[in-house]
Amino acid sequence: IRTHRELVSCVGWTTADELYSCSEDHQILRWNLLNGETSVVVNMQDDIYPTDLHWFPKTSSGKKQALAEIFVLTSTDGKFHLVSKTGRIEKSVEAHRGAVLAGHWNYDGTALITAGEDGQIKIWSKSGMLRSTLAQQGSPVYSVAWAPDSDRVLYTSGKQLIIKPLQPSSKVLQWKAHDGVILKVDWNSVNDLILSGAEDCRFKVWDSYGRLLYVSSSHDYPITSVSWAPDGEVFAVGSFNTLRLCDKTGWSYALEKPNTGSVFAVAWSADGTQLAGACGNGHVIFAHLVEQRWEWKNFQITLIKKRTMQVRNVLNDAVDVLEFRDRVIKASFAHSHLVVTTSLQCYIYSVKNWNTPLIFDLKEGTVSLILQADRHFLLVDGGGVYVFSYEGRLVSSPKFPGMRADILNAQSVSLSNDTLALRDKTDEKVIFLFDVQTGKALGDGKPLTHKLEVVEIALDQSGPASDRKIALVDKNRDLYLTSVRRLGREHSIIKIGTMVQTMAWNDAANLLSGVQDGQFTVWCYPSAVFVDKDLLPKTLTTKDGSEFSSTPHILSYVGTQVTVRRADGSLMHSCVSPYPAILHEYASTARWEDALRLCRFAKDQTLWACLAGMAMGSRELAMAEVAYAAIGEVDKVQYINSIKELPSKESSLAHMLLFSGHVQEAEATLLQAGLVYQAIQVHINLYNWDRALELAVKHKTHVDTVLAYRQKFLQDFGKKESNKRFLQYSEGVEVDWEKIQAKIEMELGKERERAANASVRSSVASRR
Repeated sequence: IRTHRELVSCVGWTTADELYSCSEDHQILRWNLLNGETSVVVNMQDDIYPTDLHWFPKTSSGKKQALAEIFVLTSTDGKFHLVSKTGRIEKSVEAHRGAVLAGHWNYDGTALITAGEDGQIKIWSKSGMLRSTLAQQGSPVYSVAWAPDSDRVLYTSGKQLIIKPLQPSSKVLQWKAHDGVILKVDWNSVNDLILSGAEDCRFKVWDSYGRLLYVSSSHDYPITSVSWAPDGEVFAVGSFNTLRLCDKTGWSYALEKPNTGSVFAVAWSADGTQLAGACGNGHVIFAHLVEQRWEWKNFQITLIKKRTMQVRNVLNDAVDVLEFRDRVIKASFAHSHLVVTTSLQCYIYSVKNWNTPLIFDLKEGTVSLILQADRHFLLVDGGGVYVFSYEGRLVSSPKFPGMRADILNAQSVSLSNDTLALRDKTDEKVIFLFDVQTGKALGDGKPLTHKLEVVEIALDQSGPASDRKIALVDKNRDLYLTSVRRLGREHSIIKIGTMVQTMAWNDAANLLSGVQDGQFTVWCYPSAVFVDKDLLPKTLTTKDGSEFSSTPHILSYVGTQVTVRRADGSLMHSCVSPYPAILHEYASTARWEDALRLCRFAKDQTLWACLAGMAMGSRELAMAEVAYAAIGEVDKVQYINSIKELPSKESSLAHMLLFSGHVQEAEATLLQAGLVYQAIQVHINLYNWDRALELAVKHKTHVDTVLAYRQKFLQDFGKKESNKRFLQYSEGVEVDWEKIQAKIEMELGKERERAANASVRSSVASRR
């Protein structure tokens, strides 16, 4: 193979199988990986020593670009050149005094940024016209990167990193990042994380607020290149005779020691399967990802070659080999199905049959994310979001205004059998909710809005669609739960955890696992917050989570096993009791006697608390009474008893709603049934005096009752009336307790009579 005669300074992919490289020998070479041929594109002038190369982006917001056949080449003569695919220099622009050290298009190709030895950073139009000078400083700028939304720029300044917004008045973020001059930076659009490598021989991972997430140990030589894979799951690091592949959290998957000299630039192909390195000894090094692993229950799958997977059943050691026509790009394995996407097709395998997959063609070969639920799976590529059934049928393709599919990741998307949730990138407080079958926004179309930026979302996986819940972790690391289908009501978003680093729902029951403040926690019945808030702490199981390290990540919660990835990359498995999942199954199928037997057998307070919540949620009062008695909640047992003695269904329902804290719904239920006095009495019992009086005045009844109870309340506390409305209505109204008692008796008598008539009507109807 032809190689360069001098140091290779930069490389860039045109397609998944074609690469351009530039060298100080003034040549641009084209490398074809399919036939192994290398050809000279052009011999440049002797005064052009290239420093950086970046191809014009192929897609922008899902649309193919017509201009995609050019690249920007920066050089030491202070110019940048717009070069066509054939090697013709379309335009050369005088840009900086001294060398232009870096040049980069933004994500949609509307602007080009260059950084120079003169300490200046300039922004240019796509035709090469100067728009603005973003920054000027005293030291050379070795590397620049755009923020995911192209509204900020990250650049180096000696040992400092600086994030500068394009908006002139916005705040600049600057911090000391290394102990030596920083040579390379990269900012990933999917995970929003920053990479830096420096002369202090270390590489570091930062979030977009400048907080350090990972620092490597010291290498033998300076870090000369860093580069994120497009999907943000892994990154590559280059140094002298060194190429390293790392997980996004920093730990290393692989270390190669090729005889290359320093690796000055690393570039990933658009599909993220291969990378190329520009080497100091004139070589171009190519590498591709292998040995990726996926596990589910008793199956383990390994990508052994670019186009070959091996399936191992660990129960009987049976091995199957899966062959693909094209290179494997992404795969996902859950819910009894393996979904694999290659550059042209999608394959769906069932664990019952590894021989005959379902295959369909893809529009774009750059799938960046696959998510699975029990009945459907989701594919994300640069063009959009698509939900498919496991029969390969396109179910829907949800969209919202300004959606950028190219930056969606597993933390900002969640899928269940009936609902899809997507967190907005332009406003991270907003979560869009879609019906999977239709692809339309849920309910009135309004998204769910949280008070803080949301960092992670997850939909529960089982139960009816009407009861679907979403868990979300915000910037403060607080965990919240809310109902997805709110039926005209405002979302009540309730906090159920604090300092939550990672979370995952069980695949088959609505149990939520997480690491909370150093404790491994399972919320055995998270919906308890909607039934009885006091129950929630009693439905938690916790154990010491110090073995999971400082920044754990829960990969999956399948059956009774939770799989956790530690900060050093090692996997840990933690087992959870099977009883809560069995209890969920009994409650969802109304097998209350079986649920009771299970709790008596297990003798576990957590299970009794879960049963109390489930029974109350399903309005099974007798069962709830037994469960509350078992956990010593005497006051609630008494209240449930009083509910059971209420004459009408409407009153019972209203008091059950009150039990769960839903005062407005309880009032509405009573008013709808014509039980005005009972609605007023609810507010009197809760000391909601203003609302009680408002209802009495509105319905022209029991004003004296409200005033009487108010007077008694004030006398008990030795206070005088100060509320203007009560003073106004008490003028000329005499409180006669005997009359009031008689009126109340009459109201209750009417209710009993109505309830008796209703039960007679229903028994007659059932006889017919």
